[in-house]
Amino acid sequence: MARSSAQYFIRYPAGAGTNPWLRLLGLLLLLVTACNPLQAQDFSTAVQTLDTKSFSAKEEAISALVETGGDRTLTVLQAMLEGNLHSRNEDGLVVILDDRGGERRIYDAAQGNDLGTVGARETRKIGINNSLRTALRGAIARLNLGSPDATVRLAAVQAMFSELEPRLKPLLQEALAREEDGKVRDLLTTAIAISDLENDDTALQLEAIEILDDSILPEARNRLAVLAEQADSPRLREAAHQALKNIEFRLQLYALAETIFFGMSLGSVLLLAAIGLAITFGVMGVINMAHGELIMLGAYTTYLVQLAMPNHLEWSMLVAVPAAFLVSGAFGVAIERSVIRFLYGRPLETLLATFGISLILQQLVRSAISAQNVTVANPGWMSGSLEINAVLSITYNRLYIVIFALLVFVALLAILKKTTLGLQVRAVAQNRPMARAMGIRSEWVDAMTFGLGSGIAGVAGVALSQITNVGPNMGQAYIIDSFMVVVFGGVANLWGTLVGAFTLGIANKFLEPYSGAVLAKILILVFIILFIQKRPRGLFPQKGRMAEN
Repeated sequence: MARSSAQYFIRYPAGAGTNPWLRLLGLLLLLVTACNPLQAQDFSTAVQTLDTKSFSAKEEAISALVETGGDRTLTVLQAMLEGNLHSRNEDGLVVILDDRGGERRIYDAAQGNDLGTVGARETRKIGINNSLRTALRGAIARLNLGSPDATVRLAAVQAMFSELEPRLKPLLQEALAREEDGKVRDLLTTAIAISDLENDDTALQLEAIEILDDSILPEARNRLAVLAEQADSPRLREAAHQALKNIEFRLQLYALAETIFFGMSLGSVLLLAAIGLAITFGVMGVINMAHGELIMLGAYTTYLVQLAMPNHLEWSMLVAVPAAFLVSGAFGVAIERSVIRFLYGRPLETLLATFGISLILQQLVRSAISAQNVTVANPGWMSGSLEINAVLSITYNRLYIVIFALLVFVALLAILKKTTLGLQVRAVAQNRPMARAMGIRSEWVDAMTFGLGSGIAGVAGVALSQITNVGPNMGQAYIIDSFMVVVFGGVANLWGTLVGAFTLGIANKFLEPYSGAVLAKILILVFIILFIQKRPRGLFPQKGRMAEN
């Protein structure tokens, strides 16, 4: 048996046998140590004590390990929680089993030494029950409270919420006193308040309720709900009920904000899908049923770019955006020059022709790449989410798509307002015969306009590849929605497309919880039909003589 610190002190210091003050100090240390036997156990003894059939003895050993503060305490407790703590049948030594890599390798739990490989029957797993799992999680959390990493400390406090009670308050207060990170301090304050709810002091409970009134954590709501139903004091029940009402109101606000964000996310997708169609349909009056396939080509361009630069996925999106614009734009110019230019003024024939082109493009992708969906990876900077609080988080990929859609809108607006091509496009859209009389080559404008709209569709495909499956049929899911946005906002009006896309996106997300996704789209379609009956030219009607016709 290893000596305790007091025994070691009494035996070895020089002069201890003759100096009465040293002898008295040694006796006092021995008395303190004897009163707390868990602290007297050394690390190795505490580890070996885990190998017992008594679950209560194992729980005492876990507490002893935490008290020793050994460097390997966290490793041992984590291994026990994960079911990797074993006992070697040969000598009863407690070991950590690592069966990764196709072999069963064991390590001395107390020392960390590699003890080689063993067979399946040479060790026995040290069992745990639900009570021990709770104790292990709490012990691991307490150890992690001293970590230099704020993220680890935050996770440690969160892990302790399942067992908060008054006896843990001193530990939490000690951690709060030395904590410098704001998020961890706020969580510790909430944890202390939750533990105070279990106290018998009414004044302390009321103070805790006042603190938790600002919390939206599920644990705080659950504890307050129990107190509101079971508290003996009417004052406590009333305070808990009021706190729950305040929390519920804030939760509704955050739910509203989340719905609006998801609506804006859907609206940004609709904007990207429809903005190119707004140009081609508005300027040339072409019902382009192949617009969805041009979006699909942009998504597949992203896939091919990532195949070409597998070691630089972080930069792949910056390459994919211009590449998709050029590829889809080139296909758009080719379609306009080879088919569309012969069908101007015949909208039904352009509809049938472009529908046939959409089938050709789908088959082209199936033959050249794959008939199955392909995987497009998210760069690291588009993965994960921005956590605003415990109930509201925003995924980075959708946030970036909202920003990207607005940037595309601003860039297209600048092209149409500040460039010669934009001036000619607006002239042709408003009065094609007069534009021709002024010397504008309307055929060239038509080709460039169709190419611009098709290129933007390709850029939309880049964005969509980050949030949906990429396959030959992906464009069909957006063609109808794109036409709805264009008609609702006003043909050939970019601002109408912007307002229409975000209005329909947000309205869709508000309807979905009550009606379901399919019925929500049907209701939106019915609304647009009724709206068009009152305003046939949409929210922002086109201006010019051609619009009057």
